[in-house]
Formats: sequence, C-alpha cells, structure tokens
Amino acid sequence: MKNLNRIFKVLSWALAIVGVVIVAIGLLGNKFPKSVADGNDGLVNTLLMWAYIMLGIAVACIIIFGIGIKAASEPKSLIKLLIGLVAAVAIVAIVYALAPASPAVGLQTPATHGELKLTDTILTLTYIFGGAAILAIIVGEIMSAVRNK
Repeated sequence: MKNLNRIFKVLSWALAIVGVVIVAIGLLGNKFPKSVADGNDGLVNTLLMWAYIMLGIAVACIIIFGIGIKAASEPKSLIKLLIGLVAAVAIVAIVYALAPASPAVGLQTPATHGELKLTDTILTLTYIFGGAAILAIIVGEIMSAVRNK
C-alpha cells in the first residue's frame, strides 16, 4: 500500500507540473486569445486536451485501482459493483433512447442530430442525478435525525 501511495504522489506531481507548464506557456507567451473574434485557439485547445487527458487518467486510476483493491479485500463486493454499473448503463441507455434531440436555438452553425441527442441526454442525466443527490441528502438527514432520537 505504501508503494501505491508513492506512485499516486509522483503521478499527481507530474500531472500538476505539466499542467502548470502549459498554463505558463500560454500566459507568458501571450498565447491565449483576447476575445472569440481573435480565432487563435491553439493553446486553448491544448489546455482542453490536457484537461481531458488528466480526467481520463484520474478515471482510469479510480476504476483500475478501486476495483483491484476492492477485489483483493472483498471479492463478494464486486457483484454489488457490477449491479451498480449495469444499473447506471441501463439508466444512460434509457435516457439516450428517450432524448428528443430538440433543435438548438441561436446557433450559427447547425448541430447534427447526434450532437443534439447527446446534448439532450447529458442535460437529462444531469437533472436526474442532481435530483437524486438532493433527495439522498434530504433522506440521509431525516434518517440521521430519526436514529439520533
């Protein structure tokens, strides 16, 4: 476990340093566009790609190491994890199938049907999971209050 913590520490420092270098290049080299009309979005795209890479690495570490550690400590808990994963995939699939792909208003370039469907899916999932989070907080507080009496 100590080696795993050391690996995560070194990996997080390396990612942070690369991120700081990319931002420093943009700020010191005056590479960021002053407005949308400038059209110079080369470094902005680089920053976005780096953010996607960091997000992908973080998610991969969470999944790989989380499942690995959980499997080593409690093999039976993998079934619960699999049930949760199947439920999440089912919710996303149902929401995607029901997404209306409503036309976007005010766009200069028209969006494709797939882009509209994906946008509506993400918005609906945000509403569903946001509402579920709020409901879980309320129910958790009520359950805590009832148990403490």
